[in-house]
Amino acid sequence: MSTTAVNYDIKNVELADLGKKRIEWANQSMKVLQIIRKEFIKNQPLKGIRVSACLHVTAETANLGICLRDGGAEVVICASNPLSTQDDVAASLVRDHNIPVYAIKGEDNDTYYNHILAAIDHKPHITMDDGADLVTILHTKRTDALTDVIGGTEETTTGVIRLRAMAKEGVLKFPIVAVNDADTKHLFDNRYGTGQSTIDGIIRATNFLLAGSKFVVAGYGWCGRGLASRARGAGAEVLITEVDPTKALEAVMDGFRVMSMNEAAKLGDVFCTVTGNKSVLTKEHFDLMKDGAIISNSGHFNVEIDIPALDKMSSSKRTTRTFVEEYSLKDGRKINLLGEGRLINLSAAEGHPASVMDMSFADQALSVEYMVKNHKKLEKTVYKVPDELDKRVAKLKLESMGIKIDRLTPEQEEYLAGWSEGT
Repeated sequence: MSTTAVNYDIKNVELADLGKKRIEWANQSMKVLQIIRKEFIKNQPLKGIRVSACLHVTAETANLGICLRDGGAEVVICASNPLSTQDDVAASLVRDHNIPVYAIKGEDNDTYYNHILAAIDHKPHITMDDGADLVTILHTKRTDALTDVIGGTEETTTGVIRLRAMAKEGVLKFPIVAVNDADTKHLFDNRYGTGQSTIDGIIRATNFLLAGSKFVVAGYGWCGRGLASRARGAGAEVLITEVDPTKALEAVMDGFRVMSMNEAAKLGDVFCTVTGNKSVLTKEHFDLMKDGAIISNSGHFNVEIDIPALDKMSSSKRTTRTFVEEYSLKDGRKINLLGEGRLINLSAAEGHPASVMDMSFADQALSVEYMVKNHKKLEKTVYKVPDELDKRVAKLKLESMGIKIDRLTPEQEEYLAGWSEGT
């Protein structure tokens, strides 16, 4: 397909052959999205709808974009993180699917925001976000483009937190569906996807043996749960740090050692932050770390590790491996930062496996359709994915796996719905 009619900014369109194969490989594991795509092709529920998607530009995202396009949408995609783009996938989207993409792996901060502005120039009816950067720019620097927006979706925990804060302050200008809050998203994508892909990214970057090491996980939300489980499965002794007493207690009951970061900093060989907050690893922790400690982040933004403080403490730094920066501290110790403190599962690896993103992106596609149909009766706030859509995705996923489950009998339904029948 010719690219002459498509505006884009990618690394190299000649990478498209490899990207095409990668997209096709991912599609094989995205059975639920395949079903939705067939329905979209038939019914065209998004006909004439302009969608601007600020997402990680991966093979899985490509299949979501193709699904939306085939449902009638005019789709533009930009990166939601400077290091998460798969350049070959971006090339194939442009060349083979005529979808404009603005994303280059390793782009600088100015380019990153220029790409978001290019996606906003599409004058979207629907926004799709992973971290709420696109929505934030719409509400600050590009309020002129708010006129056409009828709604949006948000993919990640950090973004939902930001959007709920906007809604609470009364500044959110259109309704948003919090895809992250769907059970078929956070129970699987956050837990199993983040868990596996984060371990994958750390190992690819370092080739470090986890067995026998002390692995510190900062945060025991669904991402932290998944990461802790996978690190323990690889033979590491896992230490958990938390600020929420309930989550900390849960980690204890799950068999993990729980302690403050000041304690963990002295013991850890590998650290990974998954909190969604800033300044989780700071100078006071770097001061306590072992020589050779490895620090990484799998939360959405690179603010969880105080990199400026690490710079000030260091006499020099050098790149020792792809995605590994060795900081030589003034006292002689070395600390190794992975992936510039950005999402290590996407900067050094390929992100979540397609089979788990199948559910998240099925939620995305159905939420876009829901927003198009229902936006006129929705308030300017953050909504969860409707239960019927969430359950449908789970049901389709089970069917795609060849798994059958029981159904309630009429007698059981009556029993659960009533109160008069005693023991």
